[in-house]
Amino acid sequence: MPLLRGAQPGDNHPVTDIPRSATQRTARLASLPLGVAGRVAAGWGRRLAGHDAQVVNAELSARTAEQLFAVLGELKGGAMKFGQALSVFEAAIPEQLAAPYREALTKLQSAAPPMSPQSVQRVLDEQLGSGWRRRFAEFSDEPTAAASIGQVHRAVWHDGRDVAVKVQYPGAGEALRSDLRQLQRFSRLFQAIVPGLEVKPLLTELRDRMVEELDYRDEADNQRIFAAAFRGHPEIAVPAIVASSPKVMVSQWVAGTPLAEIIRSGSRTERDDIGTKLSLFHSSAPTITGLLHADPHPGNFLRLNDGRLGVLDFGAAAKLPGGPPRTLGVATRLAVEERSEELLELLRSEGFIQPGMQLQAEDVLAYLSPFADPVRTDTFHFTRAWMQAQAERVGDFSGPDFRTGRALNLPPSYLLIHRVSTGTFGVLCQLDATVPLRGIAQRWQPGFAS
Repeated sequence: MPLLRGAQPGDNHPVTDIPRSATQRTARLASLPLGVAGRVAAGWGRRLAGHDAQVVNAELSARTAEQLFAVLGELKGGAMKFGQALSVFEAAIPEQLAAPYREALTKLQSAAPPMSPQSVQRVLDEQLGSGWRRRFAEFSDEPTAAASIGQVHRAVWHDGRDVAVKVQYPGAGEALRSDLRQLQRFSRLFQAIVPGLEVKPLLTELRDRMVEELDYRDEADNQRIFAAAFRGHPEIAVPAIVASSPKVMVSQWVAGTPLAEIIRSGSRTERDDIGTKLSLFHSSAPTITGLLHADPHPGNFLRLNDGRLGVLDFGAAAKLPGGPPRTLGVATRLAVEERSEELLELLRSEGFIQPGMQLQAEDVLAYLSPFADPVRTDTFHFTRAWMQAQAERVGDFSGPDFRTGRALNLPPSYLLIHRVSTGTFGVLCQLDATVPLRGIAQRWQPGFAS
């Protein structure tokens, strides 16, 4: 969650709580596919009546995207978490649909209707005691950011430090669990938003991981590890933790430019620079900390005023005590070197091929080789066109890559690593960044350099 610019006074009407009724939330979520179906039917009618097809399609996409933001943003909880996860893969959306969805998904990264001041005070009373204001020299009742399960307020700690105070919404836990159950029922209806992305496994993984974010003490512990590991780092900064409780977390305030703003209007130099630092963080953190930052959507990163990459929100973090798996580095190197037989043998021995499946080494190499493109040369230009090509290739039911992909099996221990790596690539494509990823991989990915 960004600590800079999210919901602002006057942007939206404040809400007292997250809507808690499962029936109410299910009805709101069901309105998304029903709304899409209704607009499609109306669009067909307008086209049959002679209206310009491109204009009708553009209006359809814009209205559907706006409803997507409105429903997922207002419900917060698991609904908004799902929207934020989709936002990472925005670069894979076909260009004819991309513009309206891009805007809606970008808003979901950092903006949602905020809680009322009364609800905020209730949570702070419960978590920090009725005299909580004495801990602060100043406290702003207006949130600077409002997102899926909590919102951030700017304050000054009693010792004069500028801090960010993250406050969890009342009812966040019930909303998170309820939404992820209901969204799984509609998973196929969301599939069209991001071709090539399997929505159902994404929702399953979100369900397993996001419940961990409800206790801010766990998030604070993760952030302390990252902050200590990157203290004094010349290119990456993690805010220090000041205090924490189950539903309130206080951390050092950091200022800078949100990644979404750089994606929208950053210079070529800014895009390449922040993309390189994001790649460095994603690749090096598991080795340095033994943890994987597992929420790579743009709302969790910013360019600090001193040029460093600021990293936020450590609620979703996976333990990798041995660092990145060596198998991934070896497999990538074999794909780059086009050693198809050895690649097939490695994947079979490590459980990446389902039992009984007969695959040709050349087919496996053809499927995996494009994913190794970013480390095939010294630098790689991440573009939306590249991401869209990969999504179309693996999502084409009639193509050979689809059949090969179905025969491959991602062991459970690799699921989160794969989702985070793919998500990071998605953000780099949104940035349109040129990154020296090969050298970063040689330094930080075991098995790739040798």
